[in-house]
Amino acid sequence: MVIRLQTAYALDPMLNHVTSHQPRPLPPNLLEKRNRVRVPQIQQPLIQVKGLQKTYTTGATEVRALRGIDLAIERGEFVAIMGPSGSGKTTMMEVLGCLSRPTAGDYWLNGRAVHEIPAADLAVVRGEQIGFVFQSFNLLPRLDAMENVELPLGYRGVPRNERRARARDALRRVGLEARAHHRPAQMSGGERQRVAIARALVNRPSLVLADEPTGNLDSATGHEIMELLRKVHSEGNTVVIVTHDPAIGQQAERRVTIHDGLLAADSAWTARG
Repeated sequence: MVIRLQTAYALDPMLNHVTSHQPRPLPPNLLEKRNRVRVPQIQQPLIQVKGLQKTYTTGATEVRALRGIDLAIERGEFVAIMGPSGSGKTTMMEVLGCLSRPTAGDYWLNGRAVHEIPAADLAVVRGEQIGFVFQSFNLLPRLDAMENVELPLGYRGVPRNERRARARDALRRVGLEARAHHRPAQMSGGERQRVAIARALVNRPSLVLADEPTGNLDSATGHEIMELLRKVHSEGNTVVIVTHDPAIGQQAERRVTIHDGLLAADSAWTARG
């Protein structure tokens, strides 16, 4: 192999402009031309599902919650998954959030084939890739805001000093650094949801997944939470909200509607013409 390479350099003036057994740097004009040539990188969507199905069985009754959905969500999108009660949107959220496995179909998250991961290992994917915001906040009442936000980091074994620093930064991002040592009972509903958003961000997830994030809030506070989610999105995060409220869904950049377990509408279709 060494002899072949040396021969190549001796014979090919494009590799070496003098007959020599030692390779020399390319001349500046060829070096610049080579550096301009780049192989394009094909970036996969953050979320991609194909033929997604979910069937629940209760005794002899089967309920087909999802009936074969194809959907791709790119990195950095702000998407609302919408639909009435019983449409399948909550089931879709559970599958996307790795809280439930599909009955059939494929699901890739950040390039990883989630449908091939054993159910027992889905918790690792959730902890590393997804930040959740729930309608009911899901804060532990005995912990203050700082401790609630730290919790996901503790599960991952992050050292205490780093946990504190990252939790403090997450609370600062949602405007609650001054309330870091208040417990949930000492905070308003809007403040509790802000803590929940900080907790969702603290692990630096690939996806922020919000299930009816304004459902337990009055309209003014709900507006504030949507403003905060838009801010989170503007910082480069991929945000997916699940809602039955068209007024909330309209605030997302893209709206996907599920009806009877099928993809009924997608504003991206209209945008593409």
